[in-house]
Amino acid sequence: MSSKKLIFFATVIALTITLAGVDAFAQCSTTVAAGLKAPVKSVLSPGGSLIVAEAGDGPNTGRISIIDQSGNRRTLIDGLPSGISPEGISGPSGIDLKGRTLYITIGEGDSVIAGPIPGTQLPNPAPSSSLFASVLSIRLSSDVEAVTESFAITGALQTELKTGARKTLTAASGQSLTVEVVADLRNFTFEFRPDFPGNVKASNPFGVAVNGKTLFVSDAGQNLIREVDIRTGDSRVLARFAPLRNPLPFGPPVAEAVPDNVRLFGKQLLVPLLTGFPFAPGIAEIRKINRVNNSQSTFIGGLTSAIDVLPVKTAGNQDQFFTLEFTANLLGDPLPPGRLKLFASPTAQPVILADCLISPSSMSFNAQTRTMFITETFTGRVVSVQVP
Repeated sequence: MSSKKLIFFATVIALTITLAGVDAFAQCSTTVAAGLKAPVKSVLSPGGSLIVAEAGDGPNTGRISIIDQSGNRRTLIDGLPSGISPEGISGPSGIDLKGRTLYITIGEGDSVIAGPIPGTQLPNPAPSSSLFASVLSIRLSSDVEAVTESFAITGALQTELKTGARKTLTAASGQSLTVEVVADLRNFTFEFRPDFPGNVKASNPFGVAVNGKTLFVSDAGQNLIREVDIRTGDSRVLARFAPLRNPLPFGPPVAEAVPDNVRLFGKQLLVPLLTGFPFAPGIAEIRKINRVNNSQSTFIGGLTSAIDVLPVKTAGNQDQFFTLEFTANLLGDPLPPGRLKLFASPTAQPVILADCLISPSSMSFNAQTRTMFITETFTGRVVSVQVP
């Protein structure tokens, strides 16, 4: 079949699916890179490389990797704070890039431990790092593609950074990076329970977006969005997310919102709400936050375990929206795959582009090649899906 006929055939299918609202176009992904340590988020560099935040595989094994356009991975930064939380490995989570500066959120790690009653938590008296629930700034000496050295964040360096120090690491080649803590958030807040008065709730920064001198940070543990001043480190709560009603005949009456990322969209923020137990299908959503007056509303509803959203301009300068769902059913045993969907508008019938993703956690889009790159936390892979 000729390329023109193939393109025409694919276009007809895509249009038919958009009109009919079916998911016959769903495809499987292609492995780009494997062997990563629990990749959580990624960002695309101006040169087309992927910069990936990896939670790690044990205490202080968090990592930032660079994956080039041929799929080759190399370590940029190793030894970042990580630890075993009550829900699994937690370390580097959100990542964004502005010029030569990386902004990286560090999750809850092992700052809290499981309490004596299911669903309760206690402060950990000896966490693996002092930098959990923080945002780091890492300034590179040259463009990210040109940095060929690997730098290590040691435990001693973490202790220095905790005091507010700004440290520069220089390799024998002359390449360097400068790292500092932009925001040091509280590891937890107290959440009284009659059956366990000492209960706490962990802070879990899980996504970051940079806009000028401001960072927007999603906190999946505290169910809120923080606005952070890069220059001073001052932060304030921009938006809180109330629990969502549980429509299931079992479980608590409401489920926590669990905002897992944050994206800029003009003067708005788009925030995917994963939702907590009992993980009812269809109540997850993309929430829109107005940065002018802090009002919020449902932007895209009817999702399940929403973990990322990405607004993209079409060739005609129209907005379209990709959503990523961690799984089609968090109560499934075994866990069903996750899905990548395309919405031509917030209220349009979605097109399912991929439905075989295993624990997808974030996406980055290369508009030139029409390629969506997706991190898979459990498999340790970065995969790609071609967008028609």
